[in-house]
Amino acid sequence: MTQVRVVIHGRVQGVWFRGWTVEEARARGLTGWVRNRRDGTVEAIFDGPDDAVAAMLEACRQGPPAARVTEVEAFPSDESLSAGFHQAPTS
Repeated sequence: MTQVRVVIHGRVQGVWFRGWTVEEARARGLTGWVRNRRDGTVEAIFDGPDDAVAAMLEACRQGPPAARVTEVEAFPSDESLSAGFHQAPTS
């Protein structure tokens, strides 16, 4: 099992990135959340099997069709999470 905090840079707000992330993460059976940040990035926590988290990170490098991702930063995390994957309020 792996848990990472991810910060995604580029044209990632206003392009359905959060909704896409929720769908993709749920399809992979991941736990966590995704939210916009006031600095224009998108932040997420992904928790689950190593291969599913790795696949989600790779998917985030592309994002939904209207997104233009320039960088994906990933950091180890040990946040306590509720069940499921959801969209969180902007931070």
